[in-house]
Amino acid sequence: MINGIIGKKVGMTQLFAADGTVTPVTVIKAGPCVVVQKKSAAGRDGYDAVQLGLVEDRPVKLKNVTKPMQGHFEKTGAGTPPTRVLKEIRLTDGAEVNVGDKVLVDQFSEGDSIELVGKSKGRGFQGTIKRHHFNRGPESHGSMNVRRPGSIGQSAYPSRVIKGTRSSGHMGDARVTLKGLTVARVDVENNLLMVRGSVPGANGSVVVVKKSVKK
Repeated sequence: MINGIIGKKVGMTQLFAADGTVTPVTVIKAGPCVVVQKKSAAGRDGYDAVQLGLVEDRPVKLKNVTKPMQGHFEKTGAGTPPTRVLKEIRLTDGAEVNVGDKVLVDQFSEGDSIELVGKSKGRGFQGTIKRHHFNRGPESHGSMNVRRPGSIGQSAYPSRVIKGTRSSGHMGDARVTLKGLTVARVDVENNLLMVRGSVPGANGSVVVVKKSVKK
């Protein structure tokens, strides 16, 4: 069984319970996906996994796919259409999967514990206060050190800035994995998965949803 699926973040909304309790959720359009490639531990790959392709509303024309990728899709022999998004997901022990199989959101149910992998929003170049939550300096009596990071090393020894010292720089636009999320609702007809809380990334960004290994 494939314990994962590719999706796109739609946005956030709220779910109302019968007693009036409000739950903030993130809506993810999960799938449908198709198995493009299968890897096995017995083969040259050395591990069991599948490569999934996200089937979108607007199909990809074969002429718009590079020649190497055309050969990759033709090599499967299952007539799978080209897809823009390809992700690899490990298989559980004894899972029987064939190339061309469909992967749908019905594998999830309400209350499941999941892991989610996405890319955070890019924030550009930011200072230490926003990037690392540094405190401000004094803002009175002519202080010239309001938003500066302060001391970053010693003058005598080692007379250099240690590698890894927190400083200003590029923020965001990085791979983020969230664990311990919970499925709030599943809409099989519309391929929608609603997850409690927020999810990294902008609306329309690609995310990978997998069932949690650790409970």
